[in-house]
Amino acid sequence: MAAAPRTRPPFLGLLPLPERQAVARALRTETVGGLVLLAAAVVALAWANSPFSSAYDAIRDFHFGIPALGLDLSVAHWSADGLLTVFFLVAGIELKRELVVGELRAPARAALPVIAAVCGMAVPAAVYTATAAAGDGSLDGWAVPMATDIAFALAVLAVISTHLPAALRAFLLTLAVVDDLGAILVIAVFFTTDLNLYALVGAFAGLVVFYVLQRLRITGWWWYVPLGIVTWALMYNGGVHATVAGVAMGLILRTTRDEGERRSPAERTGYLLHPLSAGLAVPLFALFAAGVNVSAGALGEVFTSPEPLGVVLGLVLGKILGIFAGTYLAVRFTRATLNPDLAWADVFGLATLAGIGFTVALLIGELAFPAGALGEHVKAAVLVGSLASALLAAVLLRRRNRLYRRLYEEETVDADADGIPDIYQHSACTPSGGDDPSEQREKSG
Repeated sequence: MAAAPRTRPPFLGLLPLPERQAVARALRTETVGGLVLLAAAVVALAWANSPFSSAYDAIRDFHFGIPALGLDLSVAHWSADGLLTVFFLVAGIELKRELVVGELRAPARAALPVIAAVCGMAVPAAVYTATAAAGDGSLDGWAVPMATDIAFALAVLAVISTHLPAALRAFLLTLAVVDDLGAILVIAVFFTTDLNLYALVGAFAGLVVFYVLQRLRITGWWWYVPLGIVTWALMYNGGVHATVAGVAMGLILRTTRDEGERRSPAERTGYLLHPLSAGLAVPLFALFAAGVNVSAGALGEVFTSPEPLGVVLGLVLGKILGIFAGTYLAVRFTRATLNPDLAWADVFGLATLAGIGFTVALLIGELAFPAGALGEHVKAAVLVGSLASALLAAVLLRRRNRLYRRLYEEETVDADADGIPDIYQHSACTPSGGDDPSEQREKSG
C-alpha cells in the first residue's frame, strides 16, 4: 500500500501548547518591560532637551568605580557595560531555550525564522553601507540598524491594543533571539580592541568553572554571583565587550530539568532576572543613552548626513525588505505553507514592526561612534527610524486587528475550564508533530 503523502507544515500555524505557554510567559514580561523602556526613553529625551539638560549630562558623565581594577566608569558606561550584561544574560538563556526545546531545536523548523532573521540583518547593513558609501560617509555604523528590540516592539503592540495570534508573536520573538545572537557576534568580533590576553584567559577560566559547577549540579547563588562578577570584570579588562560574558553564562546554564526539578537552572535564573532586565537594566540604559538633542538642526542632520540617513533607511526599509523577502523565499523553496487564516500582509506588518531597533542599536551606535556630534546624530537616527517603523507598523497591523482579535480569542477559549484551550482538544487543530493535549499540559509543568 502506498504511503499517504505528508502534509506541508503550516508556517505561522498553531503552536504546540508547551511552546505557546513558554512564549506567553516570556512576552508578558517583555511587554511590561517595553512600556517601562518607552517611558524611560521619553524621560531621557525630555530631560536632555529641557533647561535641566546640564544636570542630565553631569549625572550621565559622573565617574565611579575601582580604578585599580580598571573599572572607573561613567554612569552611562556602567549602564551599557554593566546593566546590559543582565539583559544579554537573559538573551543567552532565551537563545539556549530556543535551541534546546524551542523553535530552533529542529533544523527544519528553525530554517525559516533563521533565514528571515539573517536576511533581516544583512539587508539593513547593506542599505546602510550603500547609503554611507554614496555620500562618502563612514562605514563604521553598518551594524547599527541590524537588531530588533522585542521589548519596544511589544510595547507598541500594547499601546495600539493589537491582539496578535501566538504564532505571529512567537515568530517575532524568534527573529529577535536570532537578531540578538547576530548582535553578540558583531560586538565580539568587530568591536574588540586592545586585547589583554591574560585577562581573557582568566575570563575563559571563569566560564569553565561556571560550566563545571553546572555539570556537577552545584546550586546556590553564592557560587555563581561572585564568579559571574569576576568573569565579567576580566572580560571587560580583556578588551571584549563585557556583555559577551553575560551571553556566555546564559548559554552555559542547564536548560533541561533533572528528575524531581520543577525548573531547570536556566528557567530559575531567567524567572528571577527577566523582570530585573526588562524593568530596570534596559530602561536605565535607555535613560542614559537616548538623551539626544532633537532640535531642528539635529533632526536635519539625520536626513542630510549619510551615516544617520543610512541608519534610518536601514531600519525602515532594510528590515522590511530583508525579513519579508527572506520569509517569502524560505516558504517558496521549502515544504512550509502559510497559515490559511493569515496573509502575506501580516508578514509584511511584522517585518515593519521589526524595524524598531532601540536598545541594541543604541549600544552598537555608541561602540561604532564613541564620541562627538556624529555619534549623537546616529543615536537620533535610531530614535527616528524606530519611531517611523512603529508608526507604520501600527497603521498596518491595526487594519488587520479584527482578524487578529478573532484568532486570539479562538486560541484562548477554555469552556470546560480544564487548563487547556479548547482549540488544542480538537484533533483537526492539533499542531503537526505536537503531543496529546494531556501530555502537553504535563510537559508544560
